[in-house]
Amino acid sequence: MIVRAWGVVILAFGALLLALISFAWALVSVVLLPLMTVPAGRRVGRQGAMYAFRSWLAIMEALGAWRLDLSALDALRGAGPLIIAPNHPSLLDAVFVISRLPDTVCVMKGSLLRNFLLAPAARLARYVPNDSLLRLIASAGAELQEGGQLLLFPEGTRSVGPVGRFTEAVGAVSRRTGVPVQAVVIEDNVRFLGKDWAPGRLPAFPLAYRIRLGRRFEPPADVRAFTVELERYFARELSASPAEAQVGEAVIVGGASDLRG
Repeated sequence: MIVRAWGVVILAFGALLLALISFAWALVSVVLLPLMTVPAGRRVGRQGAMYAFRSWLAIMEALGAWRLDLSALDALRGAGPLIIAPNHPSLLDAVFVISRLPDTVCVMKGSLLRNFLLAPAARLARYVPNDSLLRLIASAGAELQEGGQLLLFPEGTRSVGPVGRFTEAVGAVSRRTGVPVQAVVIEDNVRFLGKDWAPGRLPAFPLAYRIRLGRRFEPPADVRAFTVELERYFARELSASPAEAQVGEAVIVGGASDLRG
């Protein structure tokens, strides 16, 4: 009973803290938007998001919500333009990636870019909408030319099962922009906030997450064939190293509690 009560406290506190951080950063972004040039706003917006999410993850880790090993992502800093393509088991996946990389270009639903809580910060960071593939390619291409690293989930939505059906968006953007695709494998021990996670269901804390870098794919000539190959690659990676065993045995180093830039 006490364990369950503490779990409820962790979830409620985490949700409230994230909302407060998002609201505070939205207010700051509203002020900064008209005052900063596009390059300065892009840089400040993305780094602000990185440190905000990293701080939130670290606080929640200290409270016992999870154990994280996200340090593999640090190897991508300074790697130049990339399309970062992770599997998508949870709503937390984008937070994990953004918290480690200072120049992430997040692809967001158009409706979220109009959300009062998220829109100012997203506009400051020059995140791009996914309303249409052509608009996505144009917007993403411009940001990649400026050195950004595009975060684009190949499944388009959270995974159903180990990995869901892939869309052709990653391959299409890579082909049109000439930017390689970096596969990123996210492993978890519980599918918390996944597609099939029931509302109100309480997980057993601490959760465990590990990220590792996968293969880097060159821009494809055939988008459809590339999408099939990428989907098969993730299916092999996730079946070859079961998430529960891998994450459960991992030595947690360089996780979100590391607040250094």
